[in-house]
Amino acid sequence: MSPLSVLAPSPAAPRRRPARGASHRALVLLLAAALLAVVALPGHARADGPRWRWPLPPPHHVISPFQAPEHPYGPGHRGIDISVPVDGDAVRAVESGTVRFSGMVAGRGVVSVVHADGLISTYQPVHGLLDEGSPVQAGEVLGTLARTSGASHCPGSGCLHLGARRDGRYLDPLPLLGGRGPSVLLPWEESSGAEGTPVAAAAPSPSAEARAIGPLLVAAAPSRGDPGRSLPAARIR
Repeated sequence: MSPLSVLAPSPAAPRRRPARGASHRALVLLLAAALLAVVALPGHARADGPRWRWPLPPPHHVISPFQAPEHPYGPGHRGIDISVPVDGDAVRAVESGTVRFSGMVAGRGVVSVVHADGLISTYQPVHGLLDEGSPVQAGEVLGTLARTSGASHCPGSGCLHLGARRDGRYLDPLPLLGGRGPSVLLPWEESSGAEGTPVAAAAPSPSAEARAIGPLLVAAAPSRGDPGRSLPAARIR
């Protein structure tokens, strides 16, 4: 018999380790894809435009800007006054929500709407058409503008006072409407749909009439032409 041949095992081929740079790139791409998928969900979509829509048809002129009070009961202008178009009496919701209040306050019709995140929009003087608790969509008619004498604190054909409030604190509605910078103050005779400078083009005048009218407090600074005259404070819901 021939001697058995003892065969030595052949050395195993070395395993290849994946390139560290390639694995890192793959992980980064995977994370980026996951992030894009989350951002693309409807709940995370970013709005391209302003949050609020204007409650009145164009042209949109702010004739009295927001002026924050120094304390909750101090004088100020807790909203903006928007000039009224000649042929536009319908007041529309700036955003979807629920009618929170619709009634009279200090002799003026007031409507307020609470929105999904607790922000509240207020409109006056308005003859409300919807009951409290009614759901509304953005752009839906809330009521009609009151043009009767004494219904508005703006001379002439009046104006719409639009307010915004969150957690009891009044906010400037203009940025919610897409306004950039200070409001424009138009002469009172140009406040009824007349041509004028668009919103956010000039600094506000310190002599502008300021009246504090909002969903919680209704107060007023001295009126034009009648020094010392003011409206009593009033509370609503």
